[in-house]
Amino acid sequence: MSGGSAKSLAKGSAPPGPVPEGLIRVYSMRFCPYAQRTLLVLKAKGIEHEIININLRNKPEWFFKKNPLGLVPVLENSQGQLISESTITCEYLDEAYPGKKLLPDDPYEKACQKMVFELFSKVLTNKKTTFFGGNSVSMIDYLIWPWFERLEAVELNECVAHTPKLKLWIAAMKKDPTVSALLHDVKTHQGFLGLYLQNSLEAFDYGL
Repeated sequence: MSGGSAKSLAKGSAPPGPVPEGLIRVYSMRFCPYAQRTLLVLKAKGIEHEIININLRNKPEWFFKKNPLGLVPVLENSQGQLISESTITCEYLDEAYPGKKLLPDDPYEKACQKMVFELFSKVLTNKKTTFFGGNSVSMIDYLIWPWFERLEAVELNECVAHTPKLKLWIAAMKKDPTVSALLHDVKTHQGFLGLYLQNSLEAFDYGL
């Protein structure tokens, strides 16, 4: 992996060159929960990749050719193929690359995970396993996690104070090697949010 801590590119920057053979590139932003989903899947599957961070308040002109909506994440491979939308990028990575499978092969089980993802806030009390997809971390856990990582930073910890199963899940997720490798601490999230709410262009490079 390269570029995870690189400063973000902004308007007026030169476009990056072609994606090297054997790598996949992700256009990201260090504090974006949607981009974090994709980074978690890349890390969990051990996929060689490079990261280009984008300043979302001062986007490079060339980035709109990667995604006309100007949003991250976007995946780009060495053939110049582009894939956007976080859930789509995650499913693509799971299907296109070997290694640990994060979604079940069985179509029904896969559909069940997707249904739980859509309705997870309504089924917390019925969760019978440590993780949402079973007894080990799977795609659904990575898709949900980025928002829970930010709870303390936005002072919403009380939202899970009376949900023992959810608190156990949060503790288990923090021990997952993939999650811990990409985890930002509370002060870093708060520093980013403080600058972001001031419309500061420096927010995206906070801590670098």
